Amino acid sequence: MTRLRVGVLVSGRGSNLQALLDAAADPAFPAEIVLVLSNIAGVQALQRAAAAGVPGETISHRAYPSREAFERALTETLEAAGVDLVCQAGFMRIVTPWFVDHWRDRLINIHPSLLPAFPGLDTHARALAAGVKLHGCSVHYVRTEVDSGPIIGQAAVPVLAGDDPDRLAARVLEAEHRLYPHCLRLLAEGRLTLEGERVRVDGGRDDALLINPPL
Repeated sequence: MTRLRVGVLVSGRGSNLQALLDAAADPAFPAEIVLVLSNIAGVQALQRAAAAGVPGETISHRAYPSREAFERALTETLEAAGVDLVCQAGFMRIVTPWFVDHWRDRLINIHPSLLPAFPGLDTHARALAAGVKLHGCSVHYVRTEVDSGPIIGQAAVPVLAGDDPDRLAARVLEAEHRLYPHCLRLLAEGRLTLEGERVRVDGGRDDALLINPPL
């Protein structure tokens, strides 16, 4: 089996990276993590990569005169490693149209809301303020508009009485750790088809239902 070669962009603790590393540690998983790049030195995500035996490198955005120059350095390093797909996992940089176009349909991200609701920051506090009963996360292809792009998959969690942003964030994060490897598997298995700006997923069940408050 030829496994999809994945590079992961990080900026912090790397909990979603760990979920991807754990999934890819199974030789039967259809993707392998071949490189982890951080724009910030010394972050926990790089330690996670090292512990998994995956090459990690820091490319500081501060070392380049422009965002595009930084992204060209990222791209050169990713391509030198033979990366087929780029996963953003807590990468705290807004990428330029150049980067999005260069990696178009080969660049995915995970966001802590049920897009298109609550793009941007402070998603959990905003969800609570809006009074939604379901919140969650989304994996999507990256486009030039922040937190837009065709949605590959979503995971929903109930909003519970007494939730604050931290409690809700912890519940969503657990869902992220299950959703991201699942979506990467679907992509690596060739089960995703882009139809315009919508994603068709081949196979799978169609009887799932989540209701909150429960019936």
